[in-house]
Amino acid sequence: MSKVIVECVPNISEGRDLDKVNRIVDAARIEGVKILGVEPDPDYNRTVITFAGTIKEVENAATLLIEKAIEEIDMRMHSGEHPRMGCVDVCPFIPISNATMDDCVEVAIRVAKQIA
Repeated sequence: MSKVIVECVPNISEGRDLDKVNRIVDAARIEGVKILGVEPDPDYNRTVITFAGTIKEVENAATLLIEKAIEEIDMRMHSGEHPRMGCVDVCPFIPISNATMDDCVEVAIRVAKQIA
C-alpha cells in the first residue's frame, strides 16, 4: 500500500521577526516531514507555513510547531493588519495522497487535544 500523505498549513502571528519565524519552523523539521514553504508577510505580521509527510509525522510536526509558536509569540505585543485569534490562527490539514478528509479531521482533533 502507498503512503498516506497529508499537508499542514499553519498560519502563525509573526511575520516580522524572521529569527523567531525560523525557530518556529525549525520545530517542525523532523524526520519524514518536508517543509514546502515559508511565506512571511511583515504588513500582516503573519507567516504561512506549509509542510507535508505521513499522518503521524505531520501530526507530530504540527504539535511541535504550535508549542514553539506559543513559547515564542507574545500576543500582548502583536500588531498587524490582519485580524488574529492567537499565536497560531489556523492549522488546516489537507489530504494529499491516499488520505481522506476524515483522516485529516482525526489528525486535527488529536493535535487540538495535545495542545489544549
